[in-house]
Amino acid sequence: MKKIIILLASLFFISSSVYAAEGLITKTSSHSVKETMDKLEKIVKDKGFNVAARVNHAAAAKTKGLTLRPTEVLIFGNPKLGTLLMQSNQSIGIDLPIKVVVWEDDKGVVTLGYNDPAWLAGRHAITDREKPFAKMTGALKKITDAAVQ
Repeated sequence: MKKIIILLASLFFISSSVYAAEGLITKTSSHSVKETMDKLEKIVKDKGFNVAARVNHAAAAKTKGLTLRPTEVLIFGNPKLGTLLMQSNQSIGIDLPIKVVVWEDDKGVVTLGYNDPAWLAGRHAITDREKPFAKMTGALKKITDAAVQ
């Protein structure tokens, strides 16, 4: 019984430190939001991904007289890979292209977050595309690790 409790506590700790919300992978950045996003955008473009948009939520809030700590989203993808996933279930189109959010919390900590491809596979009940999801998982890990370092 003691081993089961330790195992469950360990799994809870590990999952809570990696996932801020269901299916969200988060990483702490050693840079500002802008610097992190600039690095991410450059890496993504250098790797040949299509960048659909970069959204600065804080700047948009300011235009309406509101304040928001720095928060930006980069939307990018690979149509060849995304199309394979949509051929299995078009509902995944709501989650594609990929979105990566970078924000600064009230303590000044900068965090990068994105949807775990495995979570997306489950969300959309896609069971026939293991290789594309594995490729997406590996690419996102490498890209986001580089952006936060």
